[in-house]
Amino acid sequence: MKSVRIGAGLGFYGDSWRPVRASIESGGVKYIASDHLAELTLAILQKDRQKDPNAGYARDCVPMLIELWPLAAGRGVKFVMNAGGLNPHGAREAVARAFREKGYKATIAVITGDSISDRIDDLQVRGETLAHMDTGADIGSVRERLLFANAYLGAAPIAEALAQGADIVITGRVADAALSLGPIMHELNWRWDDWEKLAQGLTVGHLLECSGQASGGNFGSAGEWAKVQNFLHLGYPIAEVSEDGSALLTKAPGTGGRVSFDTLRQQLLYEVHNPHAYFSPDVVLDMGTLHFDDKGDDRVRITGAGGAKRPDTLKVVAGYHDGWMGLGQIGFSWPDAYLKCETSANIIKGLIEERGWALDDINIEYMGYNALLGANADASQRDSLNECFLRMTVRTKDKRIAEGFSRLFPWLGLSGPPYAGGLRGSERSRELLGLWPTLVRREAIEPGVAIDVEAVA
Repeated sequence: MKSVRIGAGLGFYGDSWRPVRASIESGGVKYIASDHLAELTLAILQKDRQKDPNAGYARDCVPMLIELWPLAAGRGVKFVMNAGGLNPHGAREAVARAFREKGYKATIAVITGDSISDRIDDLQVRGETLAHMDTGADIGSVRERLLFANAYLGAAPIAEALAQGADIVITGRVADAALSLGPIMHELNWRWDDWEKLAQGLTVGHLLECSGQASGGNFGSAGEWAKVQNFLHLGYPIAEVSEDGSALLTKAPGTGGRVSFDTLRQQLLYEVHNPHAYFSPDVVLDMGTLHFDDKGDDRVRITGAGGAKRPDTLKVVAGYHDGWMGLGQIGFSWPDAYLKCETSANIIKGLIEERGWALDDINIEYMGYNALLGANADASQRDSLNECFLRMTVRTKDKRIAEGFSRLFPWLGLSGPPYAGGLRGSERSRELLGLWPTLVRREAIEPGVAIDVEAVA
């Protein structure tokens, strides 16, 4: 029976590609599916693009491919990556330039059409409300502040780019799992309306999309995580997908980590609202019928995904200017570590009040006490903390206030509670970008999708 092996690449912008080497060298993979775009990453890339119009892509794709392409090319391994971000052509140009300097050869495809930033008015004229999908709010409230808007495309253009001979496929925003589903569809020639096989492929892509999180990273409850072996050389997950839709999840031999029923079920439910209706551009997945058969030795067989017809709409995430953030931090040691932080917070609040600053929001955290637990922190522990750090942030429409807020903190080093350390202040303000999720009919977007294939020699 025909099958294809796909290895996980990065799970986010800035992730490590070191474990990908083992997947290429000894994992028998034909494709690396590399996910560089978390939900918020486009906001980061937009800030890059504001500084440099040639930026806007995930820059780590260049050193990643420079290091891995010599290993991959000789083995016939191909890459599918959404590192194009807001500027897929810019990403290819950067990779091509680096390849030419090294003398590498490759055929690189770019997929565009996910950006609808310049089509907002036209889409509304055509009947797309672009209302906030969670609150129903009218997009008019942020229309003048919009900076980008990108739809989540599916696997079809990726499969087509591979059919056109691409060795490396660089996309903008696509559904994370589409990075794996595209190669699966290309290799196994499933029908685009075979919903149950598509659901199996979507399951595989969902399990691979977060790199080491499916193979022992970020795994387990108290005590369980410590049983995972050799984090230093943790291997990324690999999926062997067969023509009948079944899949075997594993990792490269000799690598650290763990692939098991438990590691995979934790990843399966990651970022899932409704396990019985997990929407993607290509299929709606019902996880309730999935069967994970743990074979031992880091091998889990996956069958039984339920699939339903793909949705009529595509998700779009738009980003808009949402004010400025100011940040300050100061830490203290025992005795009275928490009390010193609380006193410092009250001083800062008093300074804000004296200045009459208009803030949209203020956040106060005591790291070492309640930064994670919030209101659930055990108040009886406050007086015995060995150390505590006050971290305060504000959100405001006025950039000058955000910058002024950060400058309030250094003064506390000599004029506040005793024995301060870890001061952070006098920093530049940060622009805040809000996210606006919405839905658009797929027929309003898909005709604009383009595939451009170019040989680099």
